[in-house]
Parts: sequence; structure tokens; C-alpha cells
Amino acid sequence: MTLDRRGFLAACSRAGITSALFPGVLYTLAAQAQESPDTDQSKPPKITPEMIDQAAILAGIGPFPDDQKKMMIDGLIDQNGSFKAIRKLKIPNSIAPAFVFHPLAAAGSTNRAAAETSNVHGWSPNPKVSAPSNIEDLAFASVSELASLLHARKITSLALTQMYLARLKRYDSKLHFVITLTEDRALAQAKEADAEISAGKYRGPLHGIPWGAKDLLAVKGYPTTWGAGGFEHQSFDEDATVVKRLDDAGAVLVAKFTLGALAMGDKWFGGRTRNPWNPNQGSSGSSAGSASAVAAGCVAFAIGSETLGSISSPSTRCGSTGLRPSFGFVPRTGAMALSWTMDKLGPISRSAEDCALILNAIHGPDGQDTSVHPAPFHWNPNFDVHSLRIGFLKADFDEPSAFKLPPPPTSETVEEKKNREKQEAQRKMGRARREYDHRYDVATLDKLRAMGIKLVPVELPKLPYGAMVGLLGAEAAAAFDDLTRSGRDRLLTEQGVEDWPNQFRTARFYPAVEYIQANRARTLAVQQVSALFEKVDIIVASSGGAQLLATNLTGHPALIVPNGLRGDDAPKPPKTDDGEDDDIGGPGTPVSITFLAGLYEDAKLAAFANAYQLATGFNKLHPKLD
Repeated sequence: MTLDRRGFLAACSRAGITSALFPGVLYTLAAQAQESPDTDQSKPPKITPEMIDQAAILAGIGPFPDDQKKMMIDGLIDQNGSFKAIRKLKIPNSIAPAFVFHPLAAAGSTNRAAAETSNVHGWSPNPKVSAPSNIEDLAFASVSELASLLHARKITSLALTQMYLARLKRYDSKLHFVITLTEDRALAQAKEADAEISAGKYRGPLHGIPWGAKDLLAVKGYPTTWGAGGFEHQSFDEDATVVKRLDDAGAVLVAKFTLGALAMGDKWFGGRTRNPWNPNQGSSGSSAGSASAVAAGCVAFAIGSETLGSISSPSTRCGSTGLRPSFGFVPRTGAMALSWTMDKLGPISRSAEDCALILNAIHGPDGQDTSVHPAPFHWNPNFDVHSLRIGFLKADFDEPSAFKLPPPPTSETVEEKKNREKQEAQRKMGRARREYDHRYDVATLDKLRAMGIKLVPVELPKLPYGAMVGLLGAEAAAAFDDLTRSGRDRLLTEQGVEDWPNQFRTARFYPAVEYIQANRARTLAVQQVSALFEKVDIIVASSGGAQLLATNLTGHPALIVPNGLRGDDAPKPPKTDDGEDDDIGGPGTPVSITFLAGLYEDAKLAAFANAYQLATGFNKLHPKLD
């Protein structure tokens, strides 16, 4: 009996099958069987009783008696067309679905904190900054410091650009953070910036500042590879909105940086991007090259993206400062789509002040990305943070609970015992690293109290955030539907259980009803997490843990700042970085802390993080590369 999905769903309903998962699983099994080389591809897929049994096992329902299976098959109607008709459209990655996620807890809600913030755009030149005799001594200078020198014409954008290009070329063989140098474009922009500044046509603090783009942002005239095998020569005929806005601000694009293939991890088609503090480690991802290059003093700032940790994780690993803005604050037009309801673009730099200056240039509607909210951004570096209500996630700062391993099985082979003991050793070491790092989190609270900040303990709403992550997988699988169906997913570097090829295939079993239910649960998460920010303005949290997942789902902003270096007594990292741990640590490597804020309260978030960095100076630490 041939089938189409609509007829099959109707037949299942008539047969009393109410599980949302079962029909999709069964249809997929039939469609996969149709792809066999021995099958006539011109005919619709067939379904068998054996397939019903297999689908029932995967769906956790049934088993069905023979008479019910016969009734289901007999009830199928051959309409064969809806899937194929849509697939024939060849929809490009740039086309979003006909729905838009807005994380505001209630329609028409306004940004109270932004309205209260003084309307100061936050930068004026510092005349006390002096130019060194060797321009490379500015490699780790902040955007604000460089801008003061450029404004006063104590240095030129051309000299600064040439210095950063030389460093990119010198250290790329060690750190593998560049996919494409945009040298010709950069030199032309730098010369133009110098001419304009000399003529008194100053565009602002980013004028003449060299920067790098994560290579999921389209730049006309250059490849946009998405870090993935099979896409090495892909290009687009226009610039991403963020690129256009930084061009308008006078910034100088010097390179397109690495990202893990299709925005996962730090492994791309050319290798693995490395951590400047310990090149034996990957830089984490997926904004791998952006964080690594900034930390290595090879660019003044970079643009990264985050769907579920891709700014936070590499900023933590590399000791850079990363701002993941509120969802819908920065337009994603011209950026690779992974998840239309979770993707966010944001700056990675050397300080919270730098992040604010960059965000000021790139935020706001562009008339194309309909998810963008017209929220204000009034950056005021002199904002009195003592007027803010500061909370901290109590669970993140409590003493870690006792670590217990499960009892060994009563019987096991020699090989099973060997694998179990290896896994137990890895878990014990991972636990030791987390316990060591915990002291840095606790020290943050001590420092804030010393700064005169009163801290209020808060708790993250208890919701099944992990169960909502299927939304990301479903959207990503749709974004790369053709990659899976064409078999070109074999060209991607990583092919493991947790990698995109397998995740895209698995996501095809995610039923529409459950996708909608997860979105309804997500609405509860938005409401309940937003309610926390009615009680406090800023929340201090560890950079990993439940908050990372929760706030990416709810769209709340985060600012990740360096929080010191691990000492010589730190537990050793694994001999091999397999990419499984977000922060594998080791002596002399950075740790971070994360500050969270209410939706579109990014300016106050940056002001608070700036005050912390002025009090600690951890963001001024940098690795020794030679």
C-alpha cells in the first residue's frame, strides 16, 4: 500500500493512534525504505506491518495487534505530493519560516530599565592615551584606547591595520583562526578612514578600528564558508547587515574567522582552532576564531554568534569578553541561519565597554529581520551601578554536592571493566576541575560585596529546559534539509553521534505537535525568567550550568567576562581535547563569570560588567604567544 503523510495521519487517527511521535516515525521509515537502490523511485513509498512495529517501538506506544495494523494500512490514501511539492521549491537558507519569535513576556511590554538609563551614547576620547614607539605594543589595547589615539591622529588606521594583518598571518599557523583574510578591502578601508579623520569627518569610536567577522556573515566579494566542508567556495552578492553597519561606522574588516562546521564546536574544514593560552586545547566554539583572535591580540574586536553557547563558551576558554545581546536586538540578515528563534549576533572584545561601543553600532531594526525589536540602547559608562538590584543564582555558588559514582555491575568483561574505569577516572577529574573553578565563582561575590554591592540570592525557575532543546534541532534540520536529503552531509568534518549530520537526521523524527508543545513550554520559561528581572536588575551566574540553556531559550542577554587565571595548583586538563568539555582548564588558563539582565536591558548589563572590570582588571590579562 502506498502512502502520503496526510492520508497516513488520518488513518492513524481513525485507528485510534493518538501518539504525536508514532506517525512521523512510521512515515520516515517508509520514506527511508523508498531510498533503497532496489526500489522504484518513481512510485510513492510503501508501508509494511514490520515498519509499524518498528515505529511503535521508537514512539514508545503499542504494540498493535494484527487487525489494527491491517486497518491502519487499509485506511491509507495515496495523495503523494505535499512533501515533494515543497522540496521542489529549493528554499535557500536565508528564508525564515512564516512565524517570528519575540521573547517579550507580554505583548506591548516595555523596557523599564532602558527607559531609566541616561541617554548617553557613552564615549569620549581620552587625551591622556599616548602612542608607543612600536605600534605592535597596541596589539592588546582596547577599542576605546585605540579610538582615542586615532581621533587624536597619534596613530593611523593604516598602520594599525597592517600590524593586525601581520599578526594574523604570524599566529594563524599556530592557532588556526583565519578562514579568509580580507586584506585588499581592509587596506582600502583604512586609507579611507585616515583621510576622513584628517579631514575632520570623524564617524565615532569604531572609525579606523580593525575587526574580524565570524565566517557565517556574508561579505560581498569573499567566500562565506560557514566553516563546513562542501561550502568552501560559497559566496553571496551582498554584505550582511552587521557588516554594512560596521562599514558605516568606519570599522575596518581584516578577516573572516573560523567557526565549527555549521556553527558547532571549534573544528572546521581546515582543522581545529586553538586556545591562545594553551594551543594544545581547542578554543571551544562555535565562535572559535573570533574569540581566539581577539584573545591573541590579532584584531581589536570580532563579531560572533550564539544559539546555545557559541559566544559564551569560546569567550570563557580564551579569556575574552563576550556580549550575547537580547534576542531580537541585532539583525541577522546575511548571517547563516541555524535556529530562527534562537540565533543571536554579538561582539567579542577585550572589555565590556568595547562590547557596548560595538553593540551601539549594530543594534536595531533593518527592515528585513522581522524578529528585531526597536529597543533603545543608551550606553552610559558612568551609570551608578549601586542603584541596581543585584541577584545571584544561589545554586551556582553553593558548595558542590558530594560526588558519588554508581556501584560497578555484578559482572562485566575485561574490556567493559577497562572502559568503565576509564570513564570513572574522567568523571573524577572533571569533578575536580569543577570544584577548583568553583572558588573563582565564589570570589566574584566577595569582590562585589567589597565594591559595596548588596547581593540577593535568587533561583532559576524549575522548568525542563533541556526538553525544549529539540526546538533547535528541528529548526536546524529544516535550515539544512537539502544537505541531509542530498547526502552532502557526508562532507562535514565531524560525523559522530552528537554532530550535525546525525542530529539533522534524528530531528526529522520530531513531530510537529511536540514542537508546538515545546514552544508553549518556552513561553512559560520566558514569563518566569522575565519575572526574576522584576525583582533584580542583574543576576550573577556561573558561565555554564542551567542558566546558559535557560537564557538562550528565553532570549535574555548575557555578558561573559574574564575572571582570573587558574593557578599552578589547578587540576591538569585531559591529555587530548576531544571537544566534549566546554572549559577543560589547566594551570595558567582563564576562567569567566557571567552577568545576566532583563530583555533589552543590555546597556545596564554592560555598565555593570564595566564596573566589575574596572575593579578587577582581569580583562587586561593576555597570553604570551612567543
